[in-house]
Amino acid sequence: MIESVILLHGAGRSPRSMGKMAKALSLQGYPVHNLGYPSRQTSIEGCSDHIRKQIVQLKQTSKIHFVTHSLGGIIVRQYLQNHSLPEGARLVMLAPPNQGSELVDHLKEFSVYKWFHGPAGQELGTGPESTPNRLKPVDIEVGIIAGDKSYNPIFSALVPGPDDGTISIERTKLNEMKDFLIVSSTHTFIMDNREVMRQVVYFFRNGLFDHSHSDSP
Repeated sequence: MIESVILLHGAGRSPRSMGKMAKALSLQGYPVHNLGYPSRQTSIEGCSDHIRKQIVQLKQTSKIHFVTHSLGGIIVRQYLQNHSLPEGARLVMLAPPNQGSELVDHLKEFSVYKWFHGPAGQELGTGPESTPNRLKPVDIEVGIIAGDKSYNPIFSALVPGPDDGTISIERTKLNEMKDFLIVSSTHTFIMDNREVMRQVVYFFRNGLFDHSHSDSP
């Protein structure tokens, strides 16, 4: 069976932001589907519905893997609440706000934040009512890659512990994740990191990350 890869960008961005990742995976022989969704116009559930038809069409002929950036990972978790994927599907989440983000708690009422991140961005706080914290565990092999570099000391001051300038490392984690890796990268450009690209392919092939040159747990 063909192994296809679906890419999902982060909030307020477009498929163009995942272009380097798409090229890297294509060079490894994967058919890549770099999807967009209207995060500035609708909710997380609405974004999930937007990509549902494309996923349904693909899973009829392919084993499907995902690479997601930030909000994109929550979109996949939302999709998997009511839908399944072919056996062997794997998901690599890059800098996902799996437990919400303190930065959202502080900024969500500001007009610039609302404009850039849209309705879906309002759902990413750290409270128990936030969408990431209400979703049930997903039945898919999940690998999570978090960044530990920040060029924004103001944002980092609002986020407890090591962070990528937007999300703390700790809040990227899921109880059901199969593996976890920390790389030296910021939130914004983690998908362009060459080591991240290599680790994505390694996870798709092995179900684990390559920790041979890493200090990550």
